[in-house]
Amino acid sequence: MDYKDTLLMPKTDFPMRGNLPKKEPKIQAKWEEMDIYQKVMKRTEGRPLFVLHDGPPYANGDLHMGHALNKTLKDIINRFKSMTGYHAPYVPGWDTHGLPIEQELTKKGVDRKSMSVAEFRKLCEKYAHEQIDRQRTAFKRLGVRGDWENPYLTLRPAYEAEQIKVFGEMAKKGYIYKGLKPVYWSPSSESALADAEIEYKDIKSPSIYVAFDVKDGKGVLDTDTKIVIWTTTPWTIPSNLGIAVNPEINYVVVKTGGNKYLVAEALLEEVSSVLEWENAEVVQTVPGKKLEYIVAKHPLYGRDSLVMLGDHVTTDSGTGCVHTSPGHGEDDFLIGKKYGLDVLCAVDDKGMMTKDAPGFEGLFYDKANKPICEALDQAGALLKLKFLTHSYPHDWRTKKPVIFRATSQWFASVDMFRDDILKAVEEVNWTPVWGELRMHNMIRDRGDWCISRQRAWGVPIPVFYAENGEAIITEETIQHVSDLFREHGSNVWFEREAKDLLPEGFTHPASPNGVFKKETDIMDVWFDSGSSHQGVLAAQEGLKRPADLYLEGSDQYRGWFNSSLITSVAVTGRAPYDGVLSHGFVLDGEGRKMSKSLGNTILPGKVVEQLGADIIRLWVASVDYQADVRVSNEILKQVSEVYRKIRNTFRFMLGNLNDFDPARHQVAYEDLREVDRFMLVKLNKLVKEVREAYERYEFATIYHAVNNFCATDLSSFYMDFAKDVLYIELADNPERRAMQTVLYECLVALTKLLSPILPHTADEVWQYIPGVTEESVQLTDMPEYVDLPDASALEEKWNAFMALRGDVLKALEEARNAKVIGKSLTAKVTLYVNEETKALLDSISESKKQLFIVSGFEVAGAIEDAPENALKLEHAAIAVEKAEGETCERCWVVTPEVGLDHDHPTLCPRCAQVVKTLMREV
Repeated sequence: MDYKDTLLMPKTDFPMRGNLPKKEPKIQAKWEEMDIYQKVMKRTEGRPLFVLHDGPPYANGDLHMGHALNKTLKDIINRFKSMTGYHAPYVPGWDTHGLPIEQELTKKGVDRKSMSVAEFRKLCEKYAHEQIDRQRTAFKRLGVRGDWENPYLTLRPAYEAEQIKVFGEMAKKGYIYKGLKPVYWSPSSESALADAEIEYKDIKSPSIYVAFDVKDGKGVLDTDTKIVIWTTTPWTIPSNLGIAVNPEINYVVVKTGGNKYLVAEALLEEVSSVLEWENAEVVQTVPGKKLEYIVAKHPLYGRDSLVMLGDHVTTDSGTGCVHTSPGHGEDDFLIGKKYGLDVLCAVDDKGMMTKDAPGFEGLFYDKANKPICEALDQAGALLKLKFLTHSYPHDWRTKKPVIFRATSQWFASVDMFRDDILKAVEEVNWTPVWGELRMHNMIRDRGDWCISRQRAWGVPIPVFYAENGEAIITEETIQHVSDLFREHGSNVWFEREAKDLLPEGFTHPASPNGVFKKETDIMDVWFDSGSSHQGVLAAQEGLKRPADLYLEGSDQYRGWFNSSLITSVAVTGRAPYDGVLSHGFVLDGEGRKMSKSLGNTILPGKVVEQLGADIIRLWVASVDYQADVRVSNEILKQVSEVYRKIRNTFRFMLGNLNDFDPARHQVAYEDLREVDRFMLVKLNKLVKEVREAYERYEFATIYHAVNNFCATDLSSFYMDFAKDVLYIELADNPERRAMQTVLYECLVALTKLLSPILPHTADEVWQYIPGVTEESVQLTDMPEYVDLPDASALEEKWNAFMALRGDVLKALEEARNAKVIGKSLTAKVTLYVNEETKALLDSISESKKQLFIVSGFEVAGAIEDAPENALKLEHAAIAVEKAEGETCERCWVVTPEVGLDHDHPTLCPRCAQVVKTLMREV
């Protein structure tokens, strides 16, 4: 007979190959059919609420790996929470207004000027919805579970209505005001920008040193003295109205080449070197404070340039005399305001020089640098022109340089309630912990927030103007506009006249004729998304404010974390989140930023097509995401290999449970052998470690712990020696049912533990597990850690055995390399051990031959009795030789007893007995 047919080999339909790109869409189709999100919500209803509030991605373009990292992290957390006693709704959102969408339509050939603002906005809305649909499909393909049919969109009327309420509440408290101030201005976008819309890049700029003649020295300086300033923005020279010096530092007048120049004493050496002054003679030393109110002469226009005292002046670089143009710099503006200077801004919306810069009108500001330098040179005022590369602010959308430009803008005050915001920061749980200091410093140092934008696609600033120009923001007008937006959407602002947007019969003392105008600016998109705590958390049933967690990239400390914090503290007095968790950026395998020019971009859509979403998700779990993370095809290949091992572990367990019914065959813990109980103790420890790591959001710990358990505890130990029982013994052999019980416990626990990270694979495995009743693993709870009896003693004893086993495996490997043996079953192992190790081995009732996977085993004496050829290792001296006897045709054990049973001459007595029993049963 063919003895192979008598073996209980693994049988399962669970495939060895994952084939995830083809299989996952089918699993997702089943989830759709089941409406898995709603089933999970129904199952967890009534539990404590856990709300992870989604920071809305921008509705434009395909997903990148940063999106995949972010959304997968959120999904892992939500899935875990719903399996550990929480009700965890997830409402995804999209940020839908802003310049990029306007630009995309322009690229597509839409002529904005040929239509009304309202018509153009409708095209923007249509485009945003198209992008949302594309991105939603891609997010769902990653396996992200949520209320995808009811996301929050910042363009929805109900959301816009709540945003108007936030604006109104801030205005009511006096936090909203209109003012003329220098703001970041993007000529390429033709709009003001907030700090969060700025990124820094290196540019090459002209660096000039310019001499201003003293007109009135106030008895301190002679009128033949020249004050030397330094600037990298020659285009601002036409707007110069003053020169700032530091009152606390000393200045010197130096004589060189027949001229006298004033510079800071601390910078004399540097300036002398740059300007190539030879034999410069110090003829006067003056404290900075004595220079106040000296009047210099503008080198191009001859007008007065006032010398002022300012703490912002340093001796880090330049000359210590700072060219001051109140219309083009924050410090300039503040000192100019203090000294009563005008705010002169000689650049228009498009970045063109205006009539306030005679001789340069109509030139783009950057192009004006050269002719301005030439004019200064002709006037004898240009002392030096060179070029330097330095970091400079750029528009984060257009990637082009921005300027400081004084314009009339709407601002949200930060200064008025800065202390309240800083207090709120202290009450938040920040992960990583440095997030608190980062946010504290950003709030401490930030100026008031410029919230107006000169664009079309966004939420209008709900302000009316009376006949005398007075701004009208009242509770009545705010409520009315909010109601209008809720009913009609914000497009109504651009479709109706001001009078039709005001409450019926509205009057105002400053408009005796009943004539009103409306604001044409829209709000900064950070105000849109920063109002989501009101528009979503507070307004939507089943959620709560504050949220338990906000989770975004580390750039959001200056973005969404920041704007949400400001608006929430303004409206509610506290942060909109109890916790903030941030992740780093995704870089390539060499730590470089991904870019098309480098050709190192990895797109999640391509990875999903080639490897599957679960591979991306496992990669997310494998990295230390709180810092910048790396991804490459090689890294994904390594992750795929770990996935393969995990999948094979699942397959081995399923294959060996094909005849196991937990209701009938499960063995009670106390009836298991020690080695089986030891494995359950190890599993129990894994459950504890994994659950605690999920709670701390440390997913890499889970990745390594599960991988180690599968590879070391199961594959290399338990499942390896289990084959001699699972395949060889009769189906109902007590040892076999005990081992199946352990494998069953491991299988169920691992499937649940990995479900948040590998939801497709976990659900696939779940369909094959015997005895489970839930239709998806997502509808179950995580395994609980339990106090197992004698766990510590068991672990101590069997860990000692595992160390000894490690030595035995090492000795077997050496014997194999020396060609003494082939496979380990052809070996006999003789141990020479100390008393402690002998006692350990004597206390183990399980077959040591099985545990070591050898055919012969004996303890022959003490270590000192070991023969010369024995390998002396830490726990024993080990002699390995070829086992005596014949190889059993059925179990491959080598023993002299093969052939003792004449009916089965090629079998060992154990196998002969099993086969006879099977034949009787047949």
